[in-house]
Amino acid sequence: MLLLARFLPLLLTAFWWFFDWPAPAPTAPPPPKREFRAVWIATVDNIDWPSRRGLPADSQKVEFQRMLDMHQRAGINAVIVQVRAAADAFYAKGSEPWSVWLTGQQGRAPEPFYDPLEFMIEEAHSRGMELHAWFNLDRATFSKNTVVTPDHISLRRPDWMVAYGGRKLFNLGLPEVRSYVTGIVTNVLRNYDVDGIHFDDYFYPYHVPGQIFNDDSTYRVLNTTGLKKEDWRRANVDKLIHQLHDSIQTIKPYVKFGISPFGVWKNQAQDPEGSPTFGGMTAYYNLYADVRKWVKEGWVDYVAPQVYFSSGFDKVPYRALVNWWSKNSFNRHLYIGHGTYRLGNVRERDKKWFDPAEMPGQVRYNRQYPSVHGSIYFSSRSLMNNPYSFRDSLLTDLYRFPALVPAMPWKDAEPPYPPRSLKAMPTPGGVELAWQKPENAADGDAVRYYVLYRFAEMDKLTTEDPRHILALCIGEQTNRYVDRTAEPDKKYTYVLTAVDRMHNESAPARLDIKIP
Repeated sequence: MLLLARFLPLLLTAFWWFFDWPAPAPTAPPPPKREFRAVWIATVDNIDWPSRRGLPADSQKVEFQRMLDMHQRAGINAVIVQVRAAADAFYAKGSEPWSVWLTGQQGRAPEPFYDPLEFMIEEAHSRGMELHAWFNLDRATFSKNTVVTPDHISLRRPDWMVAYGGRKLFNLGLPEVRSYVTGIVTNVLRNYDVDGIHFDDYFYPYHVPGQIFNDDSTYRVLNTTGLKKEDWRRANVDKLIHQLHDSIQTIKPYVKFGISPFGVWKNQAQDPEGSPTFGGMTAYYNLYADVRKWVKEGWVDYVAPQVYFSSGFDKVPYRALVNWWSKNSFNRHLYIGHGTYRLGNVRERDKKWFDPAEMPGQVRYNRQYPSVHGSIYFSSRSLMNNPYSFRDSLLTDLYRFPALVPAMPWKDAEPPYPPRSLKAMPTPGGVELAWQKPENAADGDAVRYYVLYRFAEMDKLTTEDPRHILALCIGEQTNRYVDRTAEPDKKYTYVLTAVDRMHNESAPARLDIKIP
């Protein structure tokens, strides 16, 4: 029997070939049931939101709601929102001043008053989206023309600053600076229901020709172990990342911690463990960010390298870099950062960015790797502008079916209890389904949303195929749904599961019904 099972596919192929009959088409794999589908919403310099400085609060709200609606229709299930761009704030409960990009003047509150982060979290969660709070670590001021409040940290603690590239940057070699940054983050953790804490690629600054980042005095005083300056800087960032990880674990261990580094850690020519790339820039040598170490040590829950390169770029080919990261994610989540802003950009020299198949091809390529858990797109405005109809590709093809955010078992592996008392009743408007909320799970977690599946009479009953997802029912108090697409005189099986905030899915509740 084992031999027959092994050779049966070959025998069937030969049979079809001998009689010159067309072979049956291969069955297409189902789309992913779980996939992180996110977009960065940049607030610095009003890249994405708000559309301009000083926009009235009500207009800001409408813009954000419309943005989320567009992304939700395209299948996006998470947003990464920049809440601190330059030692400022897009939230009320903090010590740093209101952002100039929010209200038009640093330190001025929104009018009429509201808390933007609180509002954004509510709007995202009501649509079944995660919201990750994105912080910039290094910037205290954005340019030499920045006008700051009298109590701004750059004025209160000038000894913490290094002037570089027309900006004032935090000196991460100082333990007080690292504690200050950690305090800013933990304050948001305590006061807001964020799903994740997110940092981008700015640790030590990108090189500015003709300028030196002068942290010599700090290095001389605090380098007590005799490290070279490059290694000392990396050790400073290591300490900050480790400190942040421990703080998040202590305060809210269910909150995810993610980093979006520059795409190349090291080139293979610099280190045999590096990627087969030939870029001049690396996260390790130029930004002093040993991201691979952070992932390997488990200090971060996900890494989202900015693979803003095309599949045809010879120095840093997209596919080679994704392949390398897939082998170096060390059982943490890997989300690929896509540069949608480059599509059709007239300043681009790489012709691949003018190929409508480039970005869909990147997403399809990612799905070949089980260790790639999804994508994040930079940025919101470029995705909404729909370059080469890429957003349409998401809506009608790549993200046509919903996907649950991947679970993180190292943080929480306890599923909710299944929904109770699932019932269905045919009505003139469709099949009305109702159920009762289960008790909180063994770990105390409540239900965050429900997944409703529908199967026709001959369908295989599996909750792993998202093509059978009829609806995501958002909110723990939700207990009703009307299926308006059920056809008369057919038999259906409905399956309902409960999902917690960490996207652990319960055992199914099942119900069979014949539509009259």
